[in-house]
Amino acid sequence: MNRFTAFVKKEFFHILRDRRTLLILFGLPLVQVLLFGFALTNEIKNAKIAILDNDKSPHSQQITNKLLASGYFQLRENLRSNDDIERAFRKGTIKLAVVFPAGLTENYEHGRSTQIQLLADATEQNTAISLTNYATAIIRDYTTDLNPTVQPPLTIDIRSRMVFNSELKGAFVFVPGVMAMVLLLVSALMTSVTIARERETGTLEVLMVSPLSQGQILLGKVVPYLLLSFLNGCIIIALGVFVLNVPLNGSLLLLLSETLLFIFLSLSIGIFISSIVDTQLVAMFASLMALLLPTIFLSGFMFPIESMPKPLQIVSNLIPAKYFINIVKGIMIKGAGLRYLWQPTLVLIGMSIVFMGLSLRNLKTRLS
Repeated sequence: MNRFTAFVKKEFFHILRDRRTLLILFGLPLVQVLLFGFALTNEIKNAKIAILDNDKSPHSQQITNKLLASGYFQLRENLRSNDDIERAFRKGTIKLAVVFPAGLTENYEHGRSTQIQLLADATEQNTAISLTNYATAIIRDYTTDLNPTVQPPLTIDIRSRMVFNSELKGAFVFVPGVMAMVLLLVSALMTSVTIARERETGTLEVLMVSPLSQGQILLGKVVPYLLLSFLNGCIIIALGVFVLNVPLNGSLLLLLSETLLFIFLSLSIGIFISSIVDTQLVAMFASLMALLLPTIFLSGFMFPIESMPKPLQIVSNLIPAKYFINIVKGIMIKGAGLRYLWQPTLVLIGMSIVFMGLSLRNLKTRLS
């Protein structure tokens, strides 16, 4: 028994000395609990909205204040015309637009029916439905508080319209998200094992003494996967358009160019992971853990980013899939061009340069 106890103590000491084992035992569950606790929610908070107030009356101002005080909405901008609504939706800066008609106060005070229009970005149909329901309930409460004896529908008629996805098809949401997740995971996973495999088999040193430069070796590793992943992306786009009836309202050339850029970024991330690990197994595990969970939880694919705590919102800015999903939705569903999508495009270009540069540096350091 004493021998067994001593053996168990030795195993405890061995585990406590191994930082990687402690990280897996305690760090991974902690991260998962925090992600599931804060990110895994469909509750909408602080959704960005725009107000087009054609009435500019105390009633419209009080309704606006009541919407903002609810915690569900956050004012992004005050609009001046209906054209500004379309521009804001195409840029993706708002989720909901509230339009107060001219003469709202006069019609209301004289007992005549008047309308408030709610326009929701239905490229995320669950969010759009929730936001219109929240706004409708808040406006109904306001009219009830003003005149409890009159049924609210007889005084203010609330008309909601789903922009870009009037039929609320789920494919409009899932095709861009699945496309980003598949391309990122497959591309990064395939390339993450390349350098590690060469290192395990002992052929990396042979490659480095060849006439090819380090940059040429990395590009040589990337190009075949780049072309195959691009073909995969084209297949996903074709399935989305011709099978799932997702519209292609924007430029096909721009969509293919953005897809190629995202694939190159994904491959750069895979090469970077491969340059800092020693074995193929560790490379695959690192790719899955570093990309799968963040892509699902923090890209806006499954859960609204606005509802997450501020630290997670900041972390989400480091997730490449977040920008690519917005780009795909902008091109395919909203018909947006580079005029509206240049910011996320520049972010993807910058990330590609950073990860490829880090890969070259790490490769040079390991072989020096």
